[in-house]
Amino acid sequence: MNGLEGRVVIVTRPEGQAAELAERLRARGAEVIEAPAIRIERVPPGGRLDEAIREAARGRYAWVLFTSAAGVEAWFGRADELSVGDPEAMVAAVGAGTAEALTARGRRPDLVPPTYTTRALGEAFPDGTGEVLLARADLATAELEDTLRDKGWAPVRVEAYRTELADDLPAPATAALEEGRVDVVTFTSASTVRGFVRAVGGAPDGVVAVCIGPVTAAAARQAGLTVAAEADPHTVDGVADAVARVLGP
Repeated sequence: MNGLEGRVVIVTRPEGQAAELAERLRARGAEVIEAPAIRIERVPPGGRLDEAIREAARGRYAWVLFTSAAGVEAWFGRADELSVGDPEAMVAAVGAGTAEALTARGRRPDLVPPTYTTRALGEAFPDGTGEVLLARADLATAELEDTLRDKGWAPVRVEAYRTELADDLPAPATAALEEGRVDVVTFTSASTVRGFVRAVGGAPDGVVAVCIGPVTAAAARQAGLTVAAEADPHTVDGVADAVARVLGP
């Protein structure tokens, strides 16, 4: 017995990113329903992202900051298409998943905060001057930019990818929710919370949320969901462990 037999967990990560968490939970015996609450969309070529990639390769920026693995993939995927090299700058990653995505691309990050949140990245960032490029999602908040500005930097934000909220969930997830069979819904970003609530038409009664970190948890509570646990550390493994703590014996 692995602790989660007979339990039903919905994973709301976007398509192409859900497998790792789903596998962790299935290994513990859970029935996992993958229900993408958001879609990751590329930005059109020929725009500001392309300019930023070229500018970074020419050394315009002191730092380039990545706050998600999706941002890393969007940046380096487009750089490959443009035949542009890596940034001539220091590089920071918000957490382990983002750092791993960078390392897989052949670039080891110069800074990873001890706690895997954008707030922690801002707190860990040194004081200094010069331009700092942030390759982010369109829905990301401006908190990190404000922190960098307070430390003397000139933040420059570029939209690396777009986040589209789901209109509805796959039929298995909808049926399980309607039947009251869902024990936990996992959320790995505030946008997955917003997408889930939009898709189901509000916060379903009795749904318990497990969130990857404090920002996601705050979004879940604001949406009317009950947050049973936050991951510690703020990683996919941490989410799986948190689910096990909530539902296990």
